[in-house]
Amino acid sequence: MGLDQVNLEADVVVASKAPADKVPVAVTSASSTVDNKQEQALQEAPSVQDFIQEKTEEQQLEADLKANVKQTTMDFIKKDFANKGKRPKACFVTLVRNSELNGLLSSIRIVEQRFNAKFKYDWIFLNDEPFSEEFKKRVQEEVSSTVKFGLIPKEHWSYPDYIDQSKAADTRAKMADIIYGGSESYRHMCRYQSGFFWRHPLLDEYSWYWRVEPDTQLYCDINYDVFQWMQDHERCTVTITIHEYEATIPTLWKTSMNFFKEHPEYVSENNLMKFLSGNDGETYNLCHFWSNFEIASLDLWRSPAYRAYFDYLDRAGGFFYERWGDAPVHSIAAALRSQEIRSTTSPTLVPPTHLTTNCPRDMDVLQKQRTVPVTKGTTSHSKRMHAGQNITTLKA
Repeated sequence: MGLDQVNLEADVVVASKAPADKVPVAVTSASSTVDNKQEQALQEAPSVQDFIQEKTEEQQLEADLKANVKQTTMDFIKKDFANKGKRPKACFVTLVRNSELNGLLSSIRIVEQRFNAKFKYDWIFLNDEPFSEEFKKRVQEEVSSTVKFGLIPKEHWSYPDYIDQSKAADTRAKMADIIYGGSESYRHMCRYQSGFFWRHPLLDEYSWYWRVEPDTQLYCDINYDVFQWMQDHERCTVTITIHEYEATIPTLWKTSMNFFKEHPEYVSENNLMKFLSGNDGETYNLCHFWSNFEIASLDLWRSPAYRAYFDYLDRAGGFFYERWGDAPVHSIAAALRSQEIRSTTSPTLVPPTHLTTNCPRDMDVLQKQRTVPVTKGTTSHSKRMHAGQNITTLKA
């Protein structure tokens, strides 16, 4: 396809459909002599005024963060909504390994066919190990837009120094009979998706993302720009709602409520506690927004409130001492910082993978959107498959 690649950093590769003269390049330069370097160092040495300015900027940043605490999610992400009517700064994000190439290619083909061939949004692939050349080549052949490959920093995919790894190993042994309960890598994934994916520098330029997993299916054509709709209708996330496995999160709710009791300033006045609990927060009803199918504002997770919440959970150790998932973590934070929830049967947005499936009921939609009807024979997990399952939108 005539792709051009540029190594921007050791851990980042960008592939673009643009002509070679349009592809950004990294340029480095060095002084030709030691004297030049010394002169440059003297010129760049901070003055007393620079130091005072730096301290002033730090104080202003601290004040801004404190001010942001009092803002609703709407206030924090309103800069995204201010772009109304213009093309959203959006991308697809996929956390994937080289060994999952075939399942990924299947997902790419269906997303391209049903949606992205029309709208050409960038696609970012992240891995805790370097992508192979074959992987990159095969992926680039399928994507119609700009492709970016990124390596996850080791500190984002490893044990922090405050985690007892022996205790974590004991937990995995005890939870071996629970779904993903015995998996170490799954826990790193859940922690990464909860607190780090949105910090990767490849995502810095974007405001919106659509998470795509290997082996995703879209059963209908999507003939409207989902990102544009979210931006213009001031929706911060669109997802599917299901229940969590209780055995994987025995203390997540209590830990979360302890955090919000310590920091009531992080809770919106008109929040969505009723979505999470039927007894005013005493217990968790296990409802959550399923993050395997997640289209959302990146600023939800960039906000000071969410960062503080994640740091608190991370210190508590439940990602490793239990099996806390990113879906309930995202859900609790978003619901308590948001003020409106709308649940609707989407005519075109059809969730992915083999665990949960949705199919529109409207026969007109089935015909116009070239829908492939879903039957119970489609998946071995038919107990979690519902025709016309609710798609949830969350307003800031």
